[in-house]
Amino acid sequence: MIGYTTIGVKNMDAAKKFYCDLFDAEVLVDVGRLAMIGKSTDQPMVAVCEPHNGEAASCGNGSMIAFPGGSQEGAAAMYHKAISLGATDDGEPGPRIPDVFYGAYVRDPDGNKLCFFDFS
Repeated sequence: MIGYTTIGVKNMDAAKKFYCDLFDAEVLVDVGRLAMIGKSTDQPMVAVCEPHNGEAASCGNGSMIAFPGGSQEGAAAMYHKAISLGATDDGEPGPRIPDVFYGAYVRDPDGNKLCFFDFS
């Protein structure tokens, strides 16, 4: 259902490296101020960009991008991988709604909130 989501960043090179490494993906399209990262253009992608209006990139208060972990173990593994790549903790892996939802939360190097999740 989702084609791609766009994240404003301050350092394109660092953001491309972070997301390529995090998802074992590659830059599929790079037009300078915007890069599409994924495994194929016919699958959901993450776009990193310098904002079009020329203003500083910032995190949306209450905004978050959630990525399926495939399992509780997978969500925790993505969390730990993101931390190892320079993300900061914003909620360690664990059940959020017992027997329903498991989540792990980080902030990417630009402060964008990410969730890795599994529905139990």
